[in-house]
Amino acid sequence: MSTIFGKIIKREIPADIIFEDDQCLAFRDVNPQAPTHVLVIPKKEIPRLADASRADQALLGHLLLAANEIAKTLGVQDAYRLVVNNGAEVGQSVFHLHLHLLAGRSFRWPPG
Repeated sequence: MSTIFGKIIKREIPADIIFEDDQCLAFRDVNPQAPTHVLVIPKKEIPRLADASRADQALLGHLLLAANEIAKTLGVQDAYRLVVNNGAEVGQSVFHLHLHLLAGRSFRWPPG
């Protein structure tokens, strides 16, 4: 795993890890965009959502359920946003699939 997220998974660099199971890991974003900003990442290296395959279907569902479990643990289960960026043009800066779990403030629609 060559990205910063891969290094976090391997514990080569520190992170404020708040959840981990056999398929994914979640940690607080170092540049939070909301009072609660957690990144949920698969342990399998998938660069972008567009690079996922049918074989990843269960893993992708697992990420959503893990995000919901994390939201409950953090007490934000009634109001949170999940964001997945796919490509540099829309803000993806680390090419390891990740969900942004954001909560604790009001958000606008449409985003961006």
